[in-house]
Amino acid sequence: MKDIDCEEGPQQPAGPEINNMPHRVFFAARKAIASHATGGNLLILATVLALIVANIPGINQTYQQFWTQEVRLQIGNFNLFSHSGHSMDLLAFINDALMAVFFFSIGLEIKREVLVGELASFRQALLPIIGACGGMIVPVVIFFSLAKGTDFSGGSAIPMATDIAFSLGVLTMLGARVPISLKVFLTTLAVVDDLGGIIVIAAFYSGDLYLQLLVYAAILLAILYLGGLFQIQTKAFYLLLGVAVWFLFLNSGIHPTIAGVLVAFCVPAKPVYAPVKYIQKIRTAIGHFHCEDDEELNRKSILSAEQMNWLKEVESSSDKVISPLQELEDSLHPLVNYFIVPLFAFANAGIFLLNMDPASVFEGVSLAIICGLFFGKFLGIFSFSWLCIKLKLAPMPARSTWNSFAAVSMLGGIGFTVSLFIATLSFPDASQADLLNHAKLGIVVGSIISGVVGYIWLHFALPKAPAEDEENE
Repeated sequence: MKDIDCEEGPQQPAGPEINNMPHRVFFAARKAIASHATGGNLLILATVLALIVANIPGINQTYQQFWTQEVRLQIGNFNLFSHSGHSMDLLAFINDALMAVFFFSIGLEIKREVLVGELASFRQALLPIIGACGGMIVPVVIFFSLAKGTDFSGGSAIPMATDIAFSLGVLTMLGARVPISLKVFLTTLAVVDDLGGIIVIAAFYSGDLYLQLLVYAAILLAILYLGGLFQIQTKAFYLLLGVAVWFLFLNSGIHPTIAGVLVAFCVPAKPVYAPVKYIQKIRTAIGHFHCEDDEELNRKSILSAEQMNWLKEVESSSDKVISPLQELEDSLHPLVNYFIVPLFAFANAGIFLLNMDPASVFEGVSLAIICGLFFGKFLGIFSFSWLCIKLKLAPMPARSTWNSFAAVSMLGGIGFTVSLFIATLSFPDASQADLLNHAKLGIVVGSIISGVVGYIWLHFALPKAPAEDEENE
């Protein structure tokens, strides 16, 4: 086989200069951070638009009625988007079906982080895990202490979440001044927060259970697990059975978004080809294209059948070296960040403010949520992390100071997406509409205050020059 390097290209520096670059973050992690941050801008836009539309006389009624339209995907008498025999309306479809896709994406992200990401190393993961635990416990305690004995005490879990897209969007506004280690800390903390939210939803927001449907769902999950164990790589296998599991959960009393997470955990993370086998396949296929044939290839407008087959081998090998887990996660990021989450915000953040007393923002459920997000998240994340670092259980994030670390802890108070989701589960009845509106208002206000204060604090806490590790990227 001839050497396929017809011309010498620029040589990469070898040795420890590349391999030991400090705090280098994998491309997938950096891409995910950028994707979440960009999605945060759309999330902000969707929220502002929902608040405007919901308060324009004449249009606001159309806005509210729009979400009550029925959604059907029906064959004969079977409607996939039905719950207990009743068709979903558009709002339920967004909250129970599309948000299941959101949680499926979160499940994939959690599994990847545990296998090869920031949660793969116990020492590396310990700081954001402990910080996230503090950021869940303290807000719940603050909320419950203010809500004890009231009709809104059931919403104690609302302020426990950190919105990854919103918070990273704020960090992105400060550009390269923010050390990548702080971005990774906040991202990992938000992932652990999401896992905590999933557990809370599964434990406390399920209805009457229908055991027969749960048994069917468990059988399908077992099949999915075995599929992952035996390395079935076809993504359609997991998606089609996943939809069936979602439908069974929807009608069994377990919140259907949990199905998304459980199915994600079954998706295999191992590719068909090991990287070395992939490289060998590529070399073999490309080796058929000889340097002396370049002129002929340049003149031809179409490839021969043989050449097509060689390139198809390259294409096929490329598909087989990326695991289903990573491919699905990468494919879903645009759908989730640029469509599902903004649509969820637009559908759920439309609070009618014109009949509200402005003072009501600082009383009742609104006040409890604001205190939980602004004070609780900051105190929980910072104090638990401070203790972890002082006990030398984990190191401080590289190139950060206590001042900048505290500012990032404040950004943990941006709850939003999962907080709104838990609020809709906490106050589901029509009789609780006023409580739900005030809860949503508390989430928006608490998240905005945390975001603005965190941004200003971080602006003054960070050095004026870009972080060293960013300059070297």
